[in-house]
Amino acid sequence: MIRGRWAAPAAIFGGVLLGYANSFFGAFQFDDYNVIVLNPSVHSLAAWFSGLPAGIRPLLKLTYALNLASGMGLFGFHLFNAAVHAANALFVYALSRRLLGGSAGAAGDPATAGALAAAMLFAVHPVQTEAVTYVSGRSVSLMAFFYLASLWSYARGAETGRRIHLYLVSPLLFLLALATRESAVTLPAALLLWELAAPGPCGRPAAVARKQAAHWVILACAIAAVLLHPVYRHILGSGYSSVAPGHLLPQAVHGAFYLSSRLFLPHRLNIDPDLRIPPSGYWLVAAEGAALAALFALGIRALRKYPPAGFGILWFFLQLLPTNSVIPSPDVANERHLYLACWGIFLCAGRGIGRLEAAGVPRRRWVPAAASAALLLAVLTIARNHAYRSEVALWESTARLSPAKARAHNNLGYAYQLSGMRAKAIESYREALRLDAGFRLARGNLEALLREERPARGVKGRAGR
Repeated sequence: MIRGRWAAPAAIFGGVLLGYANSFFGAFQFDDYNVIVLNPSVHSLAAWFSGLPAGIRPLLKLTYALNLASGMGLFGFHLFNAAVHAANALFVYALSRRLLGGSAGAAGDPATAGALAAAMLFAVHPVQTEAVTYVSGRSVSLMAFFYLASLWSYARGAETGRRIHLYLVSPLLFLLALATRESAVTLPAALLLWELAAPGPCGRPAAVARKQAAHWVILACAIAAVLLHPVYRHILGSGYSSVAPGHLLPQAVHGAFYLSSRLFLPHRLNIDPDLRIPPSGYWLVAAEGAALAALFALGIRALRKYPPAGFGILWFFLQLLPTNSVIPSPDVANERHLYLACWGIFLCAGRGIGRLEAAGVPRRRWVPAAASAALLLAVLTIARNHAYRSEVALWESTARLSPAKARAHNNLGYAYQLSGMRAKAIESYREALRLDAGFRLARGNLEALLREERPARGVKGRAGR
C-alpha cells in the first residue's frame, strides 16, 4: 500500500495542506479579540514578560506575541496553526504505528497501513477546524503538540532504554503542555494507559513508577499552583457556582455524547452549540449515558484482548474528562475539545484497516473506499474553513444550527452591525431578546445601535485566556 519510508508522512502532510489551504483566508473571530486583538499583554514581548507573574497559559500567550512581532499579520497566525496541526498528525502516525505493532523502518506492514489511516482521519476530519482555523483554538492544538511529543518521547525511551527521553525530555515537554493549556493534566494517566496497551509485556509496577515519577511530581506541583493562583481560583469558583450540583453530571454526559456524535455528523459543526437540557430531556440524557457507559466498558474489556482498540476507546474518554466533566463551564461542549480525544476513535478505525491488510484482502476492494472517505472529509473541512472567512459567515452558520440560542443571534447582530448591515443587526438583536428577554448584552447592543454607538462584543467562554 505504501512505498518508501517518507510516503506516509508525505501523504499526511498533503492531506493537511489540502484541507487547510483555504484556512489562511480566515478572519479573527469571537474570543480571538479578547485574547489577541484587544489583549495588550500579547502585543509585544516586553508586555508578555511583564504580565508573566499574574497571567496564565504563558507559553500560549508567548506564541501570540511572537506572531504579532513577526509582522506577518493574520496569515502568520494561520500558518503557525496549520504547521502545528501537521506536526500533530505526524505524531499520531508515529504513535499509532507503535501501538499497532509496526517497526520503525517498515513501509508495507499492516501496522503502517492502520497508522496512516488513523493519522489521515486526524489530519482531514472537519471537527478539527475549531482547533486549527479558529485562531485562539490554538490553545488546544499547541497543547496537543507538546502532549503527543511527551508521549512519543516516553514511548521511545521505554523502548530503547534511553534515560534522557524518560527522565528529561518527556517531563519537560509535559511541563510545556501544562504551560499552554491546563487540560494537559491527563498526561500521566495517558502514560499508564500506554504501558497497558503498548506491544510487549507490561513492566512491573515499581519499574513503571520509576519511569513516570517525574511526570507525577510535575502534576502534583501543577495542581498546587492552580489551587494557589488567584485567576484559577476565580475560574473554579465561578464554574461551580454557575451550575447546580445535580446538573453537573447530566451536563457532562450530554456534552460528551454531543461531541461523540460530531465524529459521525461532520456536516453539522457549530462553534456555539445549544446544549441546554430541557426538563423533559433527562430520559434522553440517561440513554446517552448508557451508550457512553457501554462504550467505556467495551474499552476496558478490549484492553486485554485487543490492546490498540482498548487504548483508543479509553484514550477518548480520558481526553474528554477535563473539558467539562470535573470543572463546569457555561459552554457545555466545544468541538475543539475533541482535538486530542478523536485520535482514540480514529485509532480503532485504523486498526480495522490494518486487519484488512493483514488478512490479505485485495486492496482494490478497500483502498478506493478509504481514499474516497478521506477526500470527502477534506472537502467538508474546506467547506467548514469557508465559514471562518468572516464573522458574518460564521455566525449565520451558527444561528442556523442554534436557532433557539440567544447568544448566537446577538453575535450575529454584532457581526451585521460591524459590516454596516443595520437592519439585519436590529432584527438579530430583537430575536436574541425574544429568546431571552433578560439578555442584557443584546439589549445594550440594540440600544447602542439605535443610538448609533459601538456594540459590546460577546464572550464565548474561557478559550485562550
